[in-house]
Amino acid sequence: MTHAKTRWAVLGPGWISRDFVVGLRASEHGMLHAVGSSSAERASAFATEHGAAASGTYDEILARDDVDAVYVGTVHTAHADLAIRALEAGKAVLCEKPASPTLDEVERILATAERTQRPFLEAFKTRFGPFADALRELAAGGELGAPERFEGAFGFDAGTREGRLFDPAVGGGAILDVGCYPLALAIDLAAAAGRPITPEYRSFEAELVGGVDGTASAELAFGDLTAGIATSVIENLPDTGVLRFADAEVVLPNVWGSRTESPSTLIVRRGADERVLELPTVQPMAAEADALSLALAEGGVEVPQMPWAHTRAAARVLTDWRAAALAG
Repeated sequence: MTHAKTRWAVLGPGWISRDFVVGLRASEHGMLHAVGSSSAERASAFATEHGAAASGTYDEILARDDVDAVYVGTVHTAHADLAIRALEAGKAVLCEKPASPTLDEVERILATAERTQRPFLEAFKTRFGPFADALRELAAGGELGAPERFEGAFGFDAGTREGRLFDPAVGGGAILDVGCYPLALAIDLAAAAGRPITPEYRSFEAELVGGVDGTASAELAFGDLTAGIATSVIENLPDTGVLRFADAEVVLPNVWGSRTESPSTLIVRRGADERVLELPTVQPMAAEADALSLALAEGGVEVPQMPWAHTRAAARVLTDWRAAALAG
């Protein structure tokens, strides 16, 4: 990379890519440069709206020498193909979560990143900022001892029962769309606590809606750290998580934050004592983009906040959880 800042291309000019572009304005190390789409006309309109210098089809954008990194913001089922093509074109890749609907496709992506020695990051924005760092520190076994259980949910009522979220052909359903968030957090906490990141499955449950998982839950065991996670696209679920220790618990209000601000509050409860910790926030989409930019500048291929082993572990659970859900 010879340019002063990472020159980003957005692949897939949809709603989540709009949020990424807004976040990128707060980036220290990157700038929007190009937009790619299956439709050159859609790419041009998005580029004009957001001030990108270049636009074109996916192939045209990936062939450009003035693109250093790409953000893949398409539907889940298109992630693997675009990520692999971008890596083979010599670009760093920030791929919206989940990296792909199946473990096999995730393995293909990671094998390509390893072979090409280009950075790849699955875009879990919740992995970045002081809130995420504080959780890892607590899970590592500090003042509260070793963690014993994590409980978390991410769910909302989509209102409609149509569109991408309810289309099996594009990986619709709650598990892939938002169930991956509490799963990724459980994996992060297990790693920080020195527990295995590939869990034992205690139970999977789901309710199908139109051929996809409308709601789902999973009970997992990362060694002696258990996790209960739930998700939905037909019901609003509390966005509060809890990390329990032998004699204390840490409550995580608004644990997922938003696309513009990371979470800021931890509540530590020990008996009748309650302590509220307020932490600085970051623009999370800018933070993940900057983390990939730093890996690219330093010649690395992984980002420590979301290493490939965690992407692989999450993909394994998502694949099995979803298979169990769809099997009824």
